[in-house]
Amino acid sequence: MSLSAGHIVFIGKVWPEPVSSAAGTRIVQLIHSLKTAGFHITFLSSAQATPFSVRLDEINCDFAHVELNDSSFNKVIENLNPDVVIFDRFTSEEQFGWRVEDSCPNAIRVLDTEDLHFFRDVREKCWKQGKMVTQTDLLSSDIAKRELASIYRCDISLIISKVEMKLLMETFNIPAPQLLYLPLWVNFSNSKHNPDWGTREGFVSIGNFLHKPNLEAVRFLKKSLWPLIIQQRRNITLNIYGAYLPDEIRAMHHPASGFLVHGRAVDAREAISKTRCLLAPLFFGAGIKGKILDAMTSGTPIITTPIGAEGMFDADSAPGFVTDCVNQMAEQAVLLHDQPNIWYKASNNGYSIIKSEFFKNDWFDVLPKKLLEIKTTLHERREKNIVGSLLLHHTHHTSRYMSKWIEAKNKRN
Repeated sequence: MSLSAGHIVFIGKVWPEPVSSAAGTRIVQLIHSLKTAGFHITFLSSAQATPFSVRLDEINCDFAHVELNDSSFNKVIENLNPDVVIFDRFTSEEQFGWRVEDSCPNAIRVLDTEDLHFFRDVREKCWKQGKMVTQTDLLSSDIAKRELASIYRCDISLIISKVEMKLLMETFNIPAPQLLYLPLWVNFSNSKHNPDWGTREGFVSIGNFLHKPNLEAVRFLKKSLWPLIIQQRRNITLNIYGAYLPDEIRAMHHPASGFLVHGRAVDAREAISKTRCLLAPLFFGAGIKGKILDAMTSGTPIITTPIGAEGMFDADSAPGFVTDCVNQMAEQAVLLHDQPNIWYKASNNGYSIIKSEFFKNDWFDVLPKKLLEIKTTLHERREKNIVGSLLLHHTHHTSRYMSKWIEAKNKRN
């Protein structure tokens, strides 16, 4: 296999929706990277497409629907005979990994974690209990055991955050060669760096409401932060955007207080670029935040929490302010909105972060090159991955028998 040839199969938990989530953007970025390197791409999923799913035929990708717990998948993957299989999140690897191993044992198995699901899950539970996350919490998580097993079973896992790279290597002792740091990236041009404070007004919050951290963030905005902001600065607005808007959030719409709920944004960056500040009070979660990348790209300063800033920037270099304190958030939000000198400094910080950490040209061909490297050393890599070999044997046998039992049960019904 060379960079100009090869067949890659993505197995998606869902059909990618780049207009709805950073996860959808991530998948489309990987597809473009690999197609540019010359790979043929086929996307498989057992989910149902939505009106907002990317049109894979328009980006020259083949695609097909597959069934869960059904041996028909084996025939599909055998016929495709891929050089590489990329699992979209660990649950896809759990469901289909053993079938890929049976049917295409020489295919490189790649796990795209999106973010570490167990990290997000443990943080949410601890946040609800009002406690800090401890190493014991992480080590005792059942989801952690499943996700880490998936990482071991694959030949390489894509990690989106440097913080998560460190966590996996230092807390869980995952060998560095099994991990590849690959963040979201931005197609950035200096010519676009011309934000104008004077033509903007108000605040914005954006995020897919199927993602719990975004739901809790808007609840916090409505109940705690926005009342403090409008006490200091009347006659401004907060525009709430997000896909899959629940009735609870829709009911928060209140023009008299400037709290405007719009629902899905046609273009997230355009919606953000009309405002002076993104409010992103995230109190649990993982990975890196697509909304914050969009804000920095559009020159829009940000108020966020340490969770929101994680893996992207620290408080000293922030494109705005980073705090967990609601009173500080309100004061800093008004400063960013009303003080052009503070606003322009924060905006420039955002561009500097993108150029140094998330510039497309630095990341676009990282995965194709890594796949070529793995192809030439696959046998040696698998011989060294003793834990992965053991997990393949035991865990996949369990998945195999469970899946076959479900398939037999479905046929009887």
